[in-house]
Amino acid sequence: MILTVTLNTALDITYRVRSLRPHASHRVSEVTERPGGKGVNVARVLAALGHEVTVTGFTGGATGRVVQERLASVPGVVDALVPVSGATRRTIAVADEQTGDTTQLNEPGPMVTPTEWSAFQEAYEDLLPSASAVALCGSLPPGVPVGAYAGLVRTARAAGVPVLLDTSGEALRRGVAARPDIIKPNADELAELTGSHEPLRATQDARRRGAGAVVASLGPGGLLAATREGRWRATPPTSVRGNPTGAGDSVVAGLLSGSVEHLPWPDRLVRAVALSAATVQAPVAGEFDRGVFEELLGRVAVSGEVSAA
Repeated sequence: MILTVTLNTALDITYRVRSLRPHASHRVSEVTERPGGKGVNVARVLAALGHEVTVTGFTGGATGRVVQERLASVPGVVDALVPVSGATRRTIAVADEQTGDTTQLNEPGPMVTPTEWSAFQEAYEDLLPSASAVALCGSLPPGVPVGAYAGLVRTARAAGVPVLLDTSGEALRRGVAARPDIIKPNADELAELTGSHEPLRATQDARRRGAGAVVASLGPGGLLAATREGRWRATPPTSVRGNPTGAGDSVVAGLLSGSVEHLPWPDRLVRAVALSAATVQAPVAGEFDRGVFEELLGRVAVSGEVSAA
């Protein structure tokens, strides 16, 4: 079982409009609602790949109930969300059909009390013995300590469970110091962490700060990985237009599934890039176009070198 942690779960709502214009009224051509938050998106992709996944984090209020109802219909995903008194947030994506661009509006999430945070930590520790890997994903809701991910990384490592961290800002900086097995920042998050805008130098610096492996998302440029085994760059054969929301979460799913299947790093990166591009082609986050995914698996280019160490 793979465990995904989404402390700031959400109900993802996607509106499709013909053309998004500021200060104007719009007719929405399509509305979709899905259980969301980064770790929930990761779980849905992992389940579609055939892995058993358990989702934990926080849920509350009427929106939280909708999230759990929708999760119950996802084959292969087990709901282990922890209740809170506040209401689960909503995220609004407005997809412009004319340009292919998406505008994202993210609510902050519920206030989590110290008692609720303690209850989550106990639930997390109980789930770890059954986990083959754990993903810690996304933003922290109000009330959760900024060092929360660092503590969760240490708990996973103490239990002997490989851990991937995908967050940003101070939560990422503190989390890296706890020595996660993998971090997956995008280019901006990596630059904020290291102070370097040169991706190769920044990935190496992030490893020195504590990460076992660093896989940086470079948008249309693919992925750059610095690991104990070597360094690689994986690039898609063509740029893909569509809704990029959730593409980074599919990268996490590709990396995690490849890890638990013991694939070599280049194969993990190929899967992650193909999933990311296939997610851009899908209408909502947490889903991917299987035809695009399977077609791209043989076309993603990987270059790099194996470490002599």
